[in-house]
Amino acid sequence: MAAEEIPFWKQKSLAEMSLEEWDSLCDGCAKCCLHKLEDQDSGEISYTNVACRLLDLSSCLCTDYRQRTLLVSDCVELLPRNLSSLKWLPPTCAYRLLEEGRELYWWHPLVSGDPETVHQAGASVRGRCIAEATASDLEDHIVEWPDESYG
Repeated sequence: MAAEEIPFWKQKSLAEMSLEEWDSLCDGCAKCCLHKLEDQDSGEISYTNVACRLLDLSSCLCTDYRQRTLLVSDCVELLPRNLSSLKWLPPTCAYRLLEEGRELYWWHPLVSGDPETVHQAGASVRGRCIAEATASDLEDHIVEWPDESYG
């Protein structure tokens, strides 16, 4: 296989990627856009089915991606330098997978060539979350499914 046939994510480290390559690693699952709770004693992360107010629930895309960190105080920008400290990233996250030296799942748009496969595989939040405005106590909305594996 010629070097040009090897996908960029297998040739480069995360830190070596261009902004366009980095952004293309996002599979569009929107799991990172769910509210999460951290147990103060154990550090355990619990996901909820409550989405950030900027998440479009049907497309699983941020409605204001460019300004999200200004509009949502706890929105975290994923960067190569902070990736290893973000313990709340779901196990299916491409950034996490590559950081851990693992392969992307078959349904990742870079592998499948289709941005819908993440949803078809059931690996996204589409149809599984509620809008922030409709949620009351986040503890009442804890779910297990963001930690599922979709190999």
